[in-house]
Amino acid sequence: MAVCARLCGVGPARGCRRRGAAREQRRGGAADSEPDTDPEEAGGGGAAGEEDEEEERIEGGRPAPQPAEAGPAARAPLSLLELPPELLVQIFGSLPGTDLPSLARVCTTFRRILRTDTIWRRRCREEYGVCENLRKLEITGVSCRDVYAKLLHRYRHILGLWQPDIGPYGGLLNVVVDGLFIIGWMYLPPHDPHVDDPMRFKPLFRIHLMERKCATVECMYGHKGPHNGHIQIVKKDEFSTKCNQTDHHRMSGGRQEEFRTWLREEWGRTLEDIFHEHTQELILMKFIYTSQYDNCLTYRRIYLPPSSPDDLIKPGLFKGTYGSHGLEIVMLSFHGKKAKGTKITGDPNIPAGQQTVEIDLAHPLQLPDIENLRDFSELSRIVLEVQEQVRREEQEEEQRQEEEDCSQQAASQPAAQALGGEGAKGEETAAGAEGAAQDKAPASQPFVLPMGVISRNEDYPRTCRICFYGTGLIAGHGFTSPERTPGVFVLFDDDRFGFIWLELKSFSLYSRIKVSFQNAEAPSREAFDEMLKNIQSLAT
Repeated sequence: MAVCARLCGVGPARGCRRRGAAREQRRGGAADSEPDTDPEEAGGGGAAGEEDEEEERIEGGRPAPQPAEAGPAARAPLSLLELPPELLVQIFGSLPGTDLPSLARVCTTFRRILRTDTIWRRRCREEYGVCENLRKLEITGVSCRDVYAKLLHRYRHILGLWQPDIGPYGGLLNVVVDGLFIIGWMYLPPHDPHVDDPMRFKPLFRIHLMERKCATVECMYGHKGPHNGHIQIVKKDEFSTKCNQTDHHRMSGGRQEEFRTWLREEWGRTLEDIFHEHTQELILMKFIYTSQYDNCLTYRRIYLPPSSPDDLIKPGLFKGTYGSHGLEIVMLSFHGKKAKGTKITGDPNIPAGQQTVEIDLAHPLQLPDIENLRDFSELSRIVLEVQEQVRREEQEEEQRQEEEDCSQQAASQPAAQALGGEGAKGEETAAGAEGAAQDKAPASQPFVLPMGVISRNEDYPRTCRICFYGTGLIAGHGFTSPERTPGVFVLFDDDRFGFIWLELKSFSLYSRIKVSFQNAEAPSREAFDEMLKNIQSLAT
């Protein structure tokens, strides 16, 4: 009764207007429609409803009170039903689309008003950013309500960022509303070694309304235009795609022509231009492995890392150089006194999902002057000294933890409080060390790579802000014998950083991906950490 009273504007003394209207309809042989449960049905017709059951649910089984006698003093306040229809259209259009089906259950008047396309045009624009002139849809017989219910609302769970399950290679898929389409764009790094160039992207699938009945899924893979495909939403954070016409992926020149076309798109060159035999083997291996999927893939959701005012720079996605493997996509995130670089795309040595670099923000490095910096042995000496210091601190922490565990039985509560206080103090000390290091460091200092360190991109910045001790993950082919080795994290500016791999005598340069991704924010820090854990476990 409370629901009807709020919507109809009457109180218990006058009874439920909806209930009385339903009784009058039954006397006249007419029945109201069954309430809808989905936006697709809001504003549409339905089967005959069960009014007695609905009345009992609303009234709680109590007999309806008799209406009071009409009169000037007893007149009820204005209700929504007495408002002009055009005003109700404005009110209903301001509500979330997912609430409109419940509104359609109230009465036939509300249901009739919810058939107005203006309401759904506004919901398409405000909730999904559809800015096209939706009035043109009338030519095809598709209403804005059809677009909302059968396209946007139905496939809302696949909007955002995803990582395909392609063995060690991974990838970055961005599913967006693009006009009257939902399109899955695969983002590709620029051609090696041009790390500062913008990202490339190509469509893998699209969804749109061909007719009023249902949405159509089309595979965009290959060079013969869109063809029949299928999407299955496995669960909230996972979906799969399937191409039903894989013959559209084949080329008349056979696998050789397909490989050469793929090589031009992936690397921007021909096989004859690549002289290094090992690089040729890696390229051929990737083509054979990835082409076997034929765009039949499973995708898992990924989130952009949450940011904090205390972060060294804004976290996000970066593209970085990885030797003969080319450019790869890495996600930089901050976790207290640590920063982590997680691979979104990978290679046979370090697969996607693994933590490629870890930066110890509690241990800044003071680089030598520019002349001594050219000496690799001098830089190596500084880094190894810090590595030994970190090892001693970890051992001392382990010993302290063991001693505190042994004394827990004597005074559990005081010990727990002391432990919490010391832990907080340690974090403050680490944060203070980082802040002090940044305060002492100049705004910029000269930087040059030591002699003997290999860089795919010689056009790296010649000044840097600050450096930190870090570790990088290296492994053999097939992720065999993985180990973390010492290195140097070099922050150049807000959008670029580098990492010197001491053991490999190699340098990786990273540049921020400057794309505004929608529907990619993590609902919480815990959800982001869980996502990182999941993609790393899958890679392992």
